[in-house]
Amino acid sequence: MTSYGPPTLALERGEGVRVWDVDGRQYLDLISGIAVNSLGHNHPRLVKAIAEQAAKLIHVSNLYGIPPQIQLAEALTRHSCADKVFFCNSGAESIEGALKIARLYAKKNGHPERHGYVSMKNSFHGRTLAALTATGQHKYHQGFEPMMPGFAYADFNNLASVEAALTPETCAIICEPIQGEGGIIPASSEFLAGLRALCDKRDLTLIFDEVQTGMGRTGHAFGYQHSGVEPDVFCLAKGLGGGVPIGATLARGKHADVLTPGTHASTFGGNPLASAAALVVCEELFERHLLEHVCETGAHLGEALNRLVGQHKLAVEARGRGLMWGLVIERACPEMTALLLKRGVLGNVTAGNVIRIAPPLVITKDECDEAVEAIGDALTELASA
Repeated sequence: MTSYGPPTLALERGEGVRVWDVDGRQYLDLISGIAVNSLGHNHPRLVKAIAEQAAKLIHVSNLYGIPPQIQLAEALTRHSCADKVFFCNSGAESIEGALKIARLYAKKNGHPERHGYVSMKNSFHGRTLAALTATGQHKYHQGFEPMMPGFAYADFNNLASVEAALTPETCAIICEPIQGEGGIIPASSEFLAGLRALCDKRDLTLIFDEVQTGMGRTGHAFGYQHSGVEPDVFCLAKGLGGGVPIGATLARGKHADVLTPGTHASTFGGNPLASAAALVVCEELFERHLLEHVCETGAHLGEALNRLVGQHKLAVEARGRGLMWGLVIERACPEMTALLLKRGVLGNVTAGNVIRIAPPLVITKDECDEAVEAIGDALTELASA
């Protein structure tokens, strides 16, 4: 089915931050499968773990204990505010789990009337129907109306707008620490703290969508840690498995106890193969100093992008954290993807005029410089067109 446009090239292998197409041409990968290949391509420890686990046990279902899954849950809770984890297979699934937890929490705490949600305009939370409804961009809703009832949309980074959107039927507020598809727009610490205060005052569930910002992408293990504001529930996927599909919904305190047998399930979630892969990602982040590398390399990349803003008339602003950056261009620039491809770079444009830069977390400073030089050259060609 043609849910994606026709591909511009076919890739057959990768190594580190490089990939090669079927004709042998090499590319620098700045999108890492849309913030997925956190350890790059063909990472030796990841490949070894997948091969070894595949030789032992790939899938058994969650009717049985899965040792790698237990180890993974321990690693994630040890390095976050969460007490428990529900494993699934994708970002949209993790969002669905969070939305269900919020409704169950309200009902189990004396508020059966609370079933609605407030999400942010310009947000993106997934393609399944509830996650799509939570997405605050009408262009993604077109063709699927009527959307699910009970969702309201507030202005991002505007606490008064969020408060105005709350009703007696609201059970949760959902927000991305950095809006990804919306154009790489960070939430302010003050805004996130305000959301926390609103939820505490009204006993609402605060959900953070960390599908893009989680697993070291921003330089902290999880995006919320930049602000110090802890959610009740947060969602992971993308970089969690280093390229192997896996998602997770994490919760703390009373929210961690609302799911009981029969309330939610996943056949494949946290299977042995995916859990073994995600364990390697955790080890690299938390035990082998990858987080420190992301902070250092991300700062270098941010400085280089800000210099480009000062040097190039089309570049308006660089914004982001760690290795999640957006370069804002003064006008819509869909052709930038092709211009970068011509220079041997896999790039991506989001929100119409923002070049999204989310390379593998193992990228070096020299490779960042190479990327920024290619972006600058492509902008020069764009300006002369």
